[in-house]
Amino acid sequence: QVQPVESGGGPVQAGGSLRLSCAASRRAFGNGGMGWFRQAPGKAREFVAAINWSGDSTSYTDSVKGRFTISRDNAKNTMYLQMNSLNAADTAVYYCNAGGTYYSGTYYPKLNSWGQGTQVTVSS
Repeated sequence: QVQPVESGGGPVQAGGSLRLSCAASRRAFGNGGMGWFRQAPGKAREFVAAINWSGDSTSYTDSVKGRFTISRDNAKNTMYLQMNSLNAADTAVYYCNAGGTYYSGTYYPKLNSWGQGTQVTVSS
């Protein structure tokens, strides 16, 4: 199974925007949910956002609600995270997980289906 690949990270000023992408093989994409997670230096990996297979149900951690938007294009086996109004607290390595279970707004990551991460650095 080919691991998902994230892209789109980079440096950005506070208040700016970035769009992350996560491309996965059809097999890794599967027919399950997908999710974004992030890990800041010295901190544990945390949940950011998730989306179900059809894309009509999403969930977000409270700190990004109203600023981030998760979406997916099943025809392209790709998931996105539009991040607006970025602040320093959003600085982290962002990881995608493909093919997990999305149930009632909770996402359960699939083992061994993580990307290598993409760095997002927000400067004030």
